[in-house]
Amino acid sequence: MSKKPPQPEGPERATLVSVQQRRPSSGDALAELEQLSTSAGYALAGEMSCVRARPDAATYIGSGKLEELGELVSASSADTIIFDNALSPIQQRNLEKALGKPVIDRTGLILEIFARRAQSAEGKMQVELARLEFLATRLVRGWTHLERQTGGIGVRGGPGEKQIELDRRMLDDKIKLLRTRLGKLGRQRMTQRRARGRTGAFRVALVGYTNAGKSTLFNALTKSKIYAADQLFATLDTTTRKFYLAPQVNATLSDTVGFIRDLPHTLIEAFKATLEDTLQADLLLHVVDASAPMLREQMDEVHAVLHEIGADDIPQFLIFNKSDLLPVNLHVTNDHTGSGDIEARASMPRFAVSALTGVGVAALKNALFDAVLADPRFQSVSPALPDTTQISA
Repeated sequence: MSKKPPQPEGPERATLVSVQQRRPSSGDALAELEQLSTSAGYALAGEMSCVRARPDAATYIGSGKLEELGELVSASSADTIIFDNALSPIQQRNLEKALGKPVIDRTGLILEIFARRAQSAEGKMQVELARLEFLATRLVRGWTHLERQTGGIGVRGGPGEKQIELDRRMLDDKIKLLRTRLGKLGRQRMTQRRARGRTGAFRVALVGYTNAGKSTLFNALTKSKIYAADQLFATLDTTTRKFYLAPQVNATLSDTVGFIRDLPHTLIEAFKATLEDTLQADLLLHVVDASAPMLREQMDEVHAVLHEIGADDIPQFLIFNKSDLLPVNLHVTNDHTGSGDIEARASMPRFAVSALTGVGVAALKNALFDAVLADPRFQSVSPALPDTTQISA
């Protein structure tokens, strides 16, 4: 009797958990967590949300919700539980012990996505550095094999090093090695930046929340074909291309990694070398998903990261992308400036575009040309608008 060939296994099923503090609704948070889990290759098995004034020290959600979560996990046959929160090592260990399933927090999930999406050697090293630094914070209480090692040949009696000390030293050695290699790559990148700077190019950088359409807009402006997809963190590596504004204008456009709510600090630190392309820009195009339900919160997150890396004082254009997804024409008003620094953001030029269909792209290029004319390096450029046939979408 012949055996049936083994059937391919499907994706792991995950139950999503969102715990919020004094917030009326967690629907948007769960929707983003579902996108993150899908990007990491998980299939949705179920979801649970709750509100707590403060996290429980042992399990984050408390004993009552833990019992409810256990029943949900059992009924949905979930393989993994994913929290939309940052868990401490002891909370993660207690949850795994009580539920009998692997538990991943938001930071671990984002690191997993970055590890899947990194393409360049530098990007892979940056993600690995962030992962090791994240793991190093989980050694003390997240690991159980803390027994002392016995002495070996040539070692006089007595206990040896604790296993955790050996693990910590191995991690430290790997972290130092990665930092050394990244430092070398960073110096090479700085040399490339200086070479581009000597050309006198007007440098523009795209920034924004993940999946706002930066890569699609990059392709529309530069006529390139870099990878773009409707998913979170579709691209991680910075890409720079020349793009046409006028015959006498040398301009470059850089596409950078997207930001997200509660972006792990280790990732910000690891990707600072890449984000330095943002610091070198003459103008930032802050791309916003105009159809996003949490538009203001996403804008605030982007401005928070720009402030952290020291790029919040660079001139910006606000680009409300995906206007084709709105039921009516977008009216760009000060209501879209976000909750923080409203007065400063209200003065930013803003544009409603659809990078996918090309609507508004020509007007954006004309505005970029005007920005070039205002730069002292390009005072000799003719103020006449460039040929519209060259900048049409």
